[in-house]
Amino acid sequence: MRSALPKVLHPVCGRPMIAWPVLAAREAGAGRVVVIVSPERDLSPGLPEGTETVVQPTSDGTGGAVRAALDVIRESAEVVVLSGDHPLVTPELISGLVDSHRAAGAHATVMTVELDEPGSYGRVVRDASGAVERIVETKDPERVPAEILAIREINTGTYCFDGPALADALPRLAKDEATGEYFLPEVLPILRSEGRRIAAHVAPDPSINLGVNTRADLALVTAEARRRILERHMLAGVTVVDPQSTWIDADVEIEPDVTIEPGTYLRGATRIATGAVVGPHTTATDSRIGANAAVVRSHLVEAEVGEGCNVGPFAYLRPGAKLAAGAKAGTFVEIKNSVIEAGAKVPHLSYVGDAEVGEGANLGAGTITANYDGFRKHRTKIGERARIGVHTSLVAPVAVGPEAYTGAGAVIRKDVGAGELAVSDAKQRNIEGYADRKKAREDS
Repeated sequence: MRSALPKVLHPVCGRPMIAWPVLAAREAGAGRVVVIVSPERDLSPGLPEGTETVVQPTSDGTGGAVRAALDVIRESAEVVVLSGDHPLVTPELISGLVDSHRAAGAHATVMTVELDEPGSYGRVVRDASGAVERIVETKDPERVPAEILAIREINTGTYCFDGPALADALPRLAKDEATGEYFLPEVLPILRSEGRRIAAHVAPDPSINLGVNTRADLALVTAEARRRILERHMLAGVTVVDPQSTWIDADVEIEPDVTIEPGTYLRGATRIATGAVVGPHTTATDSRIGANAAVVRSHLVEAEVGEGCNVGPFAYLRPGAKLAAGAKAGTFVEIKNSVIEAGAKVPHLSYVGDAEVGEGANLGAGTITANYDGFRKHRTKIGERARIGVHTSLVAPVAVGPEAYTGAGAVIRKDVGAGELAVSDAKQRNIEGYADRKKAREDS
């Protein structure tokens, strides 16, 4: 990966890679999920809450990794082994593997896929009865017989084992002479030599085999995960106008009858209620968008948009921005850590920070809350149905009462009472000949 970030912490559609198989296993019904970790890499930022970990003291291969969890395996009737860098495994695939394992009465079941071009993947060799005889690695194809290379069924690295049988076989794994590692597939001949049945479960979806070792692999896996996410939402009643230009993270929740316009990116824990229209060209991160709201060409981060609100185009709602039902944040409006109550409007070209805007109030174009004095942030309060004139600067801390007015261009430094009109006088002077004198200075 050529990265300081551990491979399995790289995000796939907004979710750390390692979290995908963990959550899939839980949804499939796993009683315990244990992640084998290196002592040199902290994976805790990417692990879902409640995930157990076991340290693999040295990097000694897949067999060594599973052997590190030997105590857990001994306590388990069935053990499913997944790869942390294969994020496309699904609960359905895991359940299918376990069902096949039980139906076959097997002590080990290998999940396989059939590929037209199996490349350097390990080939699954079956006996006359169809049971798995062994897995042959083909990374050095010149050393592999042609009839083995011709096999199209390959090992995906996903297994289901009888727990006690696996616990008995793991200590007998031999170290590979060339690499010094222990390989998990080598437990299969050990089990077979004891007369235990080794079965195979052919996965219906070959993408189970898509692992990540490079950034190119990451892009390929992300594209498939993104396709699945979009399909899931569309089948659940969401209109995605152009899937090719729409990105939705794995943990986004969208209710039916939402419309997602082209160029939209929904990130993190964003939630969208029924009837909302989002986009085109909108990004929402960890935000909530209410029923029948419209958010057009805007950027939202940890913001709340209430039912029937209108946002944009080109609005920026920063953390703590909360719009109650029917409120408006219009063109080139930035709102931060502020509450815009029901029906209040900030139509255009305004900055509202650390403020409370009352129900039905209206802020004219160019309204600015001067919330920072160089040391601390201060709040502005604007009452119900107040009317703030164009180009008003509100120097916090300051309050404008209900149904009060401010004149155009006013600089408000003192509280304005209910129903009052606040103006600030700055006498206009026109200086004759200014342009000629300026030009003369420039030419001299």
